[in-house]
Amino acid sequence: MAWTTADVPDQTGRIALVTGANTGLGLQTATVLAERGATVVLACRNPRKAEAAAAAIGGRTELLALDLASLDSVRAAAAEAHQRFDHLDLLIDNAGVMYPPYQRTADGFELQFGTNHLGHFALTGLLLDLLRDTEGSRVVVLSSITHKQARHGLDFGDLQSERHYRRGAAYARSKLANLMFMYALQRRLAASDARTIALAAHPGFTATELTRHTRAPLRPLNTLVEGLVAQSVEGGALPTLRAATDPLAMGAHYYGPDGPFEMRGLPVLKAAAAPAHDRSAQERLWAVSESLTGVTYAC
Repeated sequence: MAWTTADVPDQTGRIALVTGANTGLGLQTATVLAERGATVVLACRNPRKAEAAAAAIGGRTELLALDLASLDSVRAAAAEAHQRFDHLDLLIDNAGVMYPPYQRTADGFELQFGTNHLGHFALTGLLLDLLRDTEGSRVVVLSSITHKQARHGLDFGDLQSERHYRRGAAYARSKLANLMFMYALQRRLAASDARTIALAAHPGFTATELTRHTRAPLRPLNTLVEGLVAQSVEGGALPTLRAATDPLAMGAHYYGPDGPFEMRGLPVLKAAAAPAHDRSAQERLWAVSESLTGVTYAC
């Protein structure tokens, strides 16, 4: 059955925190949730862009300063969230970086792995107490179809790409890590009888500014392909919205577009690539993530 924004239930009284909500998929997700009555917390790195997004969205919006490339910022954001809210209904781990030149986060992590995975791992762990006793609460992790390009799984001997850095490969591994994190988190939530579930989504091929780091010679080709194939942010946000709000969604569900090659279309359940389901690798990633971030989970 087709699922669209018309199927998003009333969200009145719910609090949703969306990372990277000032642009693209995050902005669209936050907009729909606000239109349905949720109080939406825009967790963003750039205050000016966040203020503009809040003005555009209207409704019940609040701002939270968050730079996922800095664990100090993640901890400060989590501490402020605890001061301002007594619970959370939705945590949508949306923000990310794609294909930048080799860079390190403030804590010395490779930028894509550090931002896309470790930053969200730390934030989710620090906010989990606001979620776990809230009936119907959810954590939604945004992955990508490019996780399938990491066919051999994670290279635990070079998670930070210090020996060899390829932009696309590093991005694919960070998106694989997102899925592995979600599955491991859901397993822990279920075992602890938490009221929270963890799910994931991917937007297919969506025209956003995430591809701004595409190398200059490839930009014209990328622009042409986007024009021919990519779907709008309205379409790209649907898998996230379904994971966040569909009453029939369950823990460990993974949503993506139903079209050819999962590049566009309406949101349906999808199967992650085999490496994402490797439990021993999930547990190894979990242990490494706790060690690198200093965040341990109480579930």
